[in-house]
Amino acid sequence: MGGLLVNGETLRVHGEEQFVMDGWIDLAPFEQLLGMCIVEAVDGQAVLTMPFTVKLSQGGGFMHGGALTALADTAAAIAVKTRLPASTPFATRDLSMRFLAPVRQGIVTATAELAQEDERRFIIHVGVTDSGNVKVAEFSADFRLLRDKSHGLSAC
Repeated sequence: MGGLLVNGETLRVHGEEQFVMDGWIDLAPFEQLLGMCIVEAVDGQAVLTMPFTVKLSQGGGFMHGGALTALADTAAAIAVKTRLPASTPFATRDLSMRFLAPVRQGIVTATAELAQEDERRFIIHVGVTDSGNVKVAEFSADFRLLRDKSHGLSAC
């Protein structure tokens, strides 16, 4: 697993190497901060876990929906990475998260599967379950390969 090269509270400077990753399929600093772990990543599929620590609680004591969404989006992105050459730029173009049940404790698992792959487009579906294997959320995302334009990168 990679790591930070500067204090984590340092403002991000584009183009400056402030962190490293140990490979194409690895966790970025934000994902490490949330405690995510890659269990499996192969051929358009990925399984990630994340512990429900107290710092991920919302006001009612359940796991925050933003943390669950981050886990699902990361699992989806890792699934896409398994189908691309290293360093291929891509981005989430659209995502949808449907919450089905609250997470009260334990380890959460996100299982991502490639549903559709076109030239520059990847549709991924993710199921999120709690420690009791109860489905707590359904997630889908549309990822696009970026193309270089004279005014920067574009996912359109």
